[in-house]
Amino acid sequence: MSWAAHDLEPYVIQKHLGRKIAFVPLLFGSYAPDMFTKWFVYGVGFFGYEVRAADPARFHRGWPGVGFTHSLPFGLLVALVIYGVWRKPIIAYSFLIGHWAHSLTDTGDTVGTMLFFPFTTHLFSIGAWAYAGELGRQVDAGAYFSGLGFVWDAVWLVWATLSWKVLTRDYFRTTVLAADPFYRWARKTLSEPLLLAIYRAAFFYGATRLVAWLIWAHVFQGSALYNGKRYKFSFDLSWGGPHWVHAVQASQVNAAAASCPCPCCRAARRTLFAYGCVAVFVKLKQFRNRLAACSKAGREILSPPPLE
Repeated sequence: MSWAAHDLEPYVIQKHLGRKIAFVPLLFGSYAPDMFTKWFVYGVGFFGYEVRAADPARFHRGWPGVGFTHSLPFGLLVALVIYGVWRKPIIAYSFLIGHWAHSLTDTGDTVGTMLFFPFTTHLFSIGAWAYAGELGRQVDAGAYFSGLGFVWDAVWLVWATLSWKVLTRDYFRTTVLAADPFYRWARKTLSEPLLLAIYRAAFFYGATRLVAWLIWAHVFQGSALYNGKRYKFSFDLSWGGPHWVHAVQASQVNAAAASCPCPCCRAARRTLFAYGCVAVFVKLKQFRNRLAACSKAGREILSPPPLE
């Protein structure tokens, strides 16, 4: 699972696709797999009663459960329904891109996602950070913001920050409003400043959520109690960590995930980790080149004109 990447990914995608994508269905797709199910992982309380999944990990990602909401075919099915209702391809494939981004991101934890359900209930997992949703929101937050999970979110925060132009008023007016049917419709009754604030909301929510939970876990709180056991939060950036918490594994959720002989599963961790490193290095190099260009432009502005 991710605590901030699903908020930030749409802005990076928006930056690279521009008018080829509609932002609202893209963001909705990024939230869709968890929108109606994540509540029951931690439990929902009302009038003194609490409703919670008996087996949170299986309910959230497995089968039987609602793990099919994270599958690629499910996203395609919903996108086809959206196209059947609105008859606008840009709405359908924008939702699909957001949904698939969410599903692929969630393969990063130790449970993973059933990417190809209903053809298989195998959980595809890279296993980079611990899935600890069954221990409640606070322990899960402490574990996530102590391992590689928050590092993954930080990568998206940096990437989205480097795409800052998508947050400007001019970009919103010339690109987002021009491509997104929802914003064009809402513009008839709502002011542009209000729509711009709504458009920026997910970015600032994701960024502040990452920073706030990180500070909460390691500055103010430091530990959390669950079922009589206290978990002390400490950084553990090793693969699959933090190991001070019992991480749920894919093999514990679905029997089909216990072993998979296909070359894809055997090589997934090494291959995806290598591609992730390449992507990070490329973005860092691009950022360095931007800084060099800005520095050069600044020197040209400040340098005096040549004497005649």
